[in-house]
Amino acid sequence: MEISGIISAIIIGLIIGLLGRLVLPGRQHIGILWTIAVGIVAALIGSAIAAGLDVNDTDGVDWVEWLIQIALAAVGVAALDRVKVRR
Repeated sequence: MEISGIISAIIIGLIIGLLGRLVLPGRQHIGILWTIAVGIVAALIGSAIAAGLDVNDTDGVDWVEWLIQIALAAVGVAALDRVKVRR
């Protein structure tokens, strides 16, 4: 993977992670690096799910893919927040 691909993954992961945090009510007790990590993982898994459902390549914005990714990021942030709070 080239450096531009890595930077793109970090930026998209940040956006997906932040949107996932915004969906959740209340305050989350995880840092920005965990948010980026959850966002990157959610973006990758969400893209794979969207490809499996054949909704990843549309004429305009891939809204269904974005919704899947954001939902996965919200689940990931909530799960990580629960783990962090228990410690």
